[in-house]
Amino acid sequence: MFLSVFEMFKVGIGPSSSHTMGPMVAAARFLDKLRAAPFAVHGLRASLHGSLAFTGVGHATDRATVLGLAGFVPETYDHEKAEAALAEIAKTHRVTPDGLPALQFDPSRDLVFDYDETLPGHANGMILRATDAQGDVILQEVYYSVGGGFVLTEAELAAGKDTDEGAPVPHPFKSAAEMLEMAKKSGRSIADMKRANEVSRGCADSLEKGVARIWQVMEDCIDRGLTSDGVLPGGLNVKRRAKNIHDQLQAERGMNQSAPHTINDWMSVYAMAVNEENAAGGQVVTAPTNGAAGVVPAVIRYWLDHVPGATRARIPEFLLTAAAIGGLVKYNASISGAEAGCQAEVGSASAMAAAGLCAVMGGTPEQVENAAEIALEHHLGMTCDPVKGLVQVPCIERNGLGAIKAVSAASLSLRGDGTHLVPLDACIETMRQTGHDMSEKYKETSLGGLAVNVPNC
Repeated sequence: MFLSVFEMFKVGIGPSSSHTMGPMVAAARFLDKLRAAPFAVHGLRASLHGSLAFTGVGHATDRATVLGLAGFVPETYDHEKAEAALAEIAKTHRVTPDGLPALQFDPSRDLVFDYDETLPGHANGMILRATDAQGDVILQEVYYSVGGGFVLTEAELAAGKDTDEGAPVPHPFKSAAEMLEMAKKSGRSIADMKRANEVSRGCADSLEKGVARIWQVMEDCIDRGLTSDGVLPGGLNVKRRAKNIHDQLQAERGMNQSAPHTINDWMSVYAMAVNEENAAGGQVVTAPTNGAAGVVPAVIRYWLDHVPGATRARIPEFLLTAAAIGGLVKYNASISGAEAGCQAEVGSASAMAAAGLCAVMGGTPEQVENAAEIALEHHLGMTCDPVKGLVQVPCIERNGLGAIKAVSAASLSLRGDGTHLVPLDACIETMRQTGHDMSEKYKETSLGGLAVNVPNC
């Protein structure tokens, strides 16, 4: 099993990796399919199902689908160009993607939120159709956005999770138990094994530059969030708080009057800065999703700014370790809130961050595995119930608490020798089972929990 660090950490746009980035990626894949088709296409249609329908407006799924069909992709997204394209599409009822003729597409008519039919493969389903001049469907594809910006066709999903067909990697662990056994036999850390796997599929220079870019985007996102204020879009009138909290924390520095627990506010404010940027539709890194994008960068920033001996040179070790843990969770359970609730998003992110922090603070592979297990265990059962379908309440604060739990989990694991009762594999399987048994009301549909008990205006 191999999931690249660049699959776990993708540069994209807010507010959601599964509901914004995923549909945009699916649309781009459909356009590629049309470019290779032997027949003339005249128009397009799209339907959103399950969670993509129920929380699609709050997650900008409709906007992302339209822009995806117009040729936009998350990696090169330009906000000003996107706004101009949406205005043009609304006026002309056409999209003009590169390599294809102008295609008829009226979002008010051709983009349907289907609240009645949930597609069988995954809660985040969508159908894209191409039509001829008479309006008859000549090509159709079902796509599933399975979390973290990952997109599978119906056929790909049916083929199974392990669809990696590349060359074998040196350390192909599919479970935490295998990971620890390989670490023991090889004498390598988890990050070293992950690095070897990555280099076997690419080159060391590309890995170094790519990981550096991931952290740069994360850090820039934190900095933007710490200096931006105002009200977040969507109608809940949620005010950005990260800047004000950060300003207070900065003013209190050097006064020798702060309580020890104030360090929790630093961890939280870094995470909240990221998730406020995400809620505003800004550039973020999936870690492993947009809804949980604040946890990993917050813990790295906490480590860099507040832990003696921290050095930027070890950020790759942190990210590679975190990616290894995230890959295990995705492969054996889920990182999708629509599939398994927020335990799969913030819980997975907290486990990844705990593992990364433990590693750069000198933890053994066994202690790293223990840190990930502690963090994930104490998110088990967490629901995904965003108010008004927006990635704001409770999502923004939840990332702050996920960061705090990650740091606590790493610290606890470092106090021991790595032996513990509940293996990470058992915790991941418990999360999978809990997600399977969880009511659909609590899996990113906004049909239960806070979403129905808090006024949406």
